[in-house]
Amino acid sequence: MDDRTHLLTLAARCETSSKPDRELDADIYEALGYTVRRKPTRLATRRTPAGGIYQHGSFWKTLGAVSADIDVAVSLLRQKAPGWNWSLQCLVGDDAMAFQALVADCSGQGVIGSLALCAAMLRALARREPTTRPDTEAAEGTTTASAGPRLTET
Repeated sequence: MDDRTHLLTLAARCETSSKPDRELDADIYEALGYTVRRKPTRLATRRTPAGGIYQHGSFWKTLGAVSADIDVAVSLLRQKAPGWNWSLQCLVGDDAMAFQALVADCSGQGVIGSLALCAAMLRALARREPTTRPDTEAAEGTTTASAGPRLTET
């Protein structure tokens, strides 16, 4: 599975998820180029460290709940795609998909705002043309924006 297909698959998982999911969080971070340390599923105790992401040399940071917390999702979007235009709206009604997000002209929906924003962000990242190899980006800890025009946040 190539990177684009993987990002689109994750976007679909965000839209079909009915609640926040730590495995989905870890998969999103990995797809965005982070090195993820997952919490072991066997022989785990309360003292077993939680999962985390590897940043800047040997610094481990706690894995953010990107599928549960809108602040974490927005922070990740601003970090990976600075200057991109995005919006999020809540639709009142009986529909299960109460939130719709738009990131760089790519839409996403979800039962909570962070899932909708993640779905739209992953679709937008899948649509942009890669300018460097993903393993190079992970080693450097950075990504480059698309060659298209710079968009502003609304």
